[in-house]
Amino acid sequence: MIRKFTAVRAVMVTVCLLTLLAGTAIEAQQTPTQPAAAQQAPAAKPSDQQSGQQSSSQEASQEETTRIVKPKLYKNWNYNVGGGASLPNGTTQNILRGGGGVAAVGVARNASQYLGLRADFQYDNLPLKQSALLSAQAPGASSQAYTLMLDPIINIPASKDWGGYIVFGGDYIHRSGKLDSSTALPGSGCNAFFLWWGNCFNNTLALNGKFLSTSQNEFGYNFGAGLTHRITEKIELYGEFRYVHGTKNQITTDLRPITIGVRF
Repeated sequence: MIRKFTAVRAVMVTVCLLTLLAGTAIEAQQTPTQPAAAQQAPAAKPSDQQSGQQSSSQEASQEETTRIVKPKLYKNWNYNVGGGASLPNGTTQNILRGGGGVAAVGVARNASQYLGLRADFQYDNLPLKQSALLSAQAPGASSQAYTLMLDPIINIPASKDWGGYIVFGGDYIHRSGKLDSSTALPGSGCNAFFLWWGNCFNNTLALNGKFLSTSQNEFGYNFGAGLTHRITEKIELYGEFRYVHGTKNQITTDLRPITIGVRF
């Protein structure tokens, strides 16, 4: 009996061991092994991806906005108003006194910070010298010039507040004048004054006596330079010197106006 019990016990122990081994094998098959990379780096959530895209879009928008609002370094249009005095030159210097008053207005269309196109209208008072009045045999006279100028302008910025510019181009001058009276005789020979005055025909004064007044239209050129100083964000002071020349039928008008004014 004892041997039979011992045999039965051994069989039961063996069955238990086999059962435990079989269960362990089945559990190992049901649990798959995951790669180490997958265990260490969990997949990104959709919300994280959306947040990243929004951040990139915001940064791009900020960069575009910064480029758009970059300040402009020049105005499309500039206007100038000024006054001063004029000095005659050439043959005109023998007829006119220096210091005649000048009034000027202008407008410029700028293509860039450095280059533009400027148009000016200028009035010059042209006082006659006493020697010219004696040649005209007149007690007094009035004379003036109206000038239109169209010039390229080259701006030269030196600093935030200081700058300069150069102008050059063509002009049209209308010069007019009137003698108060004259004792000169019609048909008499013209002297240097009447040749400049412009009422001589074959070097003689008009027989009809209409030489007291004059009206001349001349075309020519001008050039000059100016200095600017900013006093407010929109207003600048400027000082300018020009040489203005006009001619017709060998009659010339040469002026050197000096102007001080404001640009805005």
